[in-house]
Amino acid sequence: MKLKLTLLLIISVNISFAQNPSLKVLDTDFSKGRLQNVQTITLNDAVKLHGHLCDGLVVGFLELKEALYKLYPDSSIDRTNNRIVSKPSPCLTDIAIFMTGARYQYNTYYVSDSIKYQFIVQRIDNDKTFGVKLKPGLMPTSIDSLGRLATKGELDACGIDSLRKLESQFSTFILSQKPQDLFIIEEIKNYKWLPVLKGNFLKTDILNKKLQNCLPK
Repeated sequence: MKLKLTLLLIISVNISFAQNPSLKVLDTDFSKGRLQNVQTITLNDAVKLHGHLCDGLVVGFLELKEALYKLYPDSSIDRTNNRIVSKPSPCLTDIAIFMTGARYQYNTYYVSDSIKYQFIVQRIDNDKTFGVKLKPGLMPTSIDSLGRLATKGELDACGIDSLRKLESQFSTFILSQKPQDLFIIEEIKNYKWLPVLKGNFLKTDILNKKLQNCLPK
């Protein structure tokens, strides 16, 4: 049974990676170097940073890819030139720093649960700013309802597996769609960078890490 479950999880990951979106970025070429290191980052790379594939990581990667292309329509994405605010989920926060190069300790990144977007991203050299979020009605309500139960520790092992399956299916759906059908991206005029620093958000992706596997009935 354990082998069967493992095979199912591998299949799920492979389906999600059937499309592996990428983004061309520009970085410095060493610790004190010049801004000339052009490279490509992918969703697969983000998984290695975050620790697992999930729907939040997929949505966040695709959202920021579209928003960053609006900030840099004629060039590679300069990861030394961005500020970003993100919602507090672990998936979105990891994607925010990975794709933009922004960091808390340099006053270019913070987390907020009060913004109306999933991300607000700003280009520092010209203050151009976009907010981006998923269109209403795309996220299955079952993911939200089961996710709330999981956050409270009220899902058993089989419930957690059901939630994972739903998130995997949603990831596959998102990767198969056109960005214009998925996201709302709005320019925010005269946006002022006024970070509110908080460090007490709940890290929801580790709450059930000691839960046993679901056993067949």
